[in-house]
Formats: sequence, structure tokens, C-alpha cells
Amino acid sequence: MARCSRSHRRGALTTLHSFRSSDGANPYAGLVQATDGNFYGTTSGGGPNGVGTIFKIGASEELSTLHYFGSDDGDFPSAGLVQATNGIFYGTTFGDGNTSDGTVFSESVGLGPFVTTLPTSRAIGQRVEILGNNLTGATSVTFNGTPATFTVVSSTEISTTVPSGATTGPDQVVTPSATLSSNVPFRVKP
Repeated sequence: MARCSRSHRRGALTTLHSFRSSDGANPYAGLVQATDGNFYGTTSGGGPNGVGTIFKIGASEELSTLHYFGSDDGDFPSAGLVQATNGIFYGTTFGDGNTSDGTVFSESVGLGPFVTTLPTSRAIGQRVEILGNNLTGATSVTFNGTPATFTVVSSTEISTTVPSGATTGPDQVVTPSATLSSNVPFRVKP
């Protein structure tokens, strides 16, 4: 019977932060990388109230605690955060709040709105949907600078096709109030 050798290394693990009860404990959920490039997450315990935190960790590998949970706003967040196209993070807690049955919360850290394209890759001529906020009145949609024809379906959705000449890169939507870029580059398939 052949033995599997585990003497080779495929990579090196680097510990970015070790939680102490004061800055959080038991981070059950995964991290989300936000539009600013930093990673955001929750711990289900720790902090001054012992019931969880919201944190950020970036390239400097220094952890910043953004919020300490405490009864009224929820206890024990055990699920991850999601960043909506308005730039705000959303999540849930397992317990407490007004009924002791948990809360749904939002955390704004000052990140701006963006758009997201679904799916994130298509060939020229194929249809995609662009999701965002306040898209009514949009005047321009581009794929890495190449203009596209489009239809505003609702204030949160634009329907379009990948235009001829488009290349891999960010999508942009120009609205009366802002220019919104995609959170990840759109990949044009051959």
C-alpha cells in the first residue's frame, strides 16, 4: 500500500490577528471583502458586553473593532456580513433585541454605493443585469469604457448586453446623482 507524503508545503499560513475577549471571541462566520479592499466580519462573543463585535482588518493586518453588541441591538452574531450596493453592511444576531429572538442590523462605515453585474462574465452580445440603487434616470452604461445600450428596469436594475469592443474591466453607470462603478471587474469571455 502506497503512503501519501505530506512533507512538502503548498503555502504558508499567516495569523493576522488572535482575538482576545476584549476585542471579540469566536468568529464563526467568514469574512467579506468590501469595496475598500478591507475585510469585515463578526465575532459571536467577546467585547465589553461579551456578546459579539463587528470588526475590520486590512492590509496593515491591524484589527479595528467597529461595533460592540449589547442586548438592545442584538447578541451573538453568528452569521457573516453582506455589503449591499448602497455600501452598507447588513447582518443578523442570534439573540436579544426587543423580543430576545435576535435582530437584523446594518452598519455604515462610510463606503459609497456601487453596482454589481450578474453574471460577472459573458461574451459580447449576451445579456446581463446590473444591480444597484437609485438607477432611475441613468444616462450611461459602459463596460471598461465601451458604451452599451441599456434599459432601466427599476430603480435597482438595468438590463443590457455586452457591447461589441468591450474588454475585461469595471462597469460604470452614470446617474443624475453619481457615477457608480462595479465592485468586481466584469470579465468578457472570448
